[in-house]
Amino acid sequence: MSNHIFLHGVPDTPAIWGPLIAALGETVALPCLPGFCGEAPAGFACTKDAYADWLVALMEAQHAAFGPLDLVGHDWGALLVLRAASLRPELVRSWAVAGGALDPDYRGHRIARIWNTPVLGEIFMAVSSQAAMARMFRQSGLPPELAAHEAAAWQAPMRRAILELYRSADGLRFGGDWIARLTQLPQRGLVISGTRDPFVTLATLSRFAQAHGARLHVEQDAGHWSIVERPQSIAAALRAHWAG
Repeated sequence: MSNHIFLHGVPDTPAIWGPLIAALGETVALPCLPGFCGEAPAGFACTKDAYADWLVALMEAQHAAFGPLDLVGHDWGALLVLRAASLRPELVRSWAVAGGALDPDYRGHRIARIWNTPVLGEIFMAVSSQAAMARMFRQSGLPPELAAHEAAAWQAPMRRAILELYRSADGLRFGGDWIARLTQLPQRGLVISGTRDPFVTLATLSRFAQAHGARLHVEQDAGHWSIVERPQSIAAALRAHWAG
């Protein structure tokens, strides 16, 4: 295993990191969010706080084995990395986030609002096919094989987990302790943004980086999955980030 933990987002699996890990040539921990690689454990509530607690427990185990951690998160993985790092900064050497940030002024995107809405969210899930998901992934810059792999995970456990997660976060509207605790974030941070990300704008991520003293790495003409579109460039940015 490793002191590097890479956490995927929604609606992804750890396979989303494949191109970046290949570019890095590093051994990293690639956990899967409960419910995203099959059924969640019995009794697991797929809420933002349950996932944050799950990540903290994983961090404690990895820290005990390998020492201070380098956390990397994309999309919801980014939000959970920021939450966990702010809860347990003593476990963290550095953090890096792509395509997501805990911003009290961010109001989510259209699909997040649909998922947050009872009945409408269930209808969306019922009519969203794996073929449609594969097409969306390909249009977002994923190679066909990876797009097909990720679309194949679009099954009932993941769809249920997503609805519960987004409703626990009011469709990506964050406040209270999730924002207040960000003052405890470790100082070594990196924020990665694609200029064509339709879900989280460069302005939002730039504002977050500036507010928390983090480096900002911008990928021109890349979308939400810049980690797949630009693995070599982002791998170089991560190496420099870890080197301090």
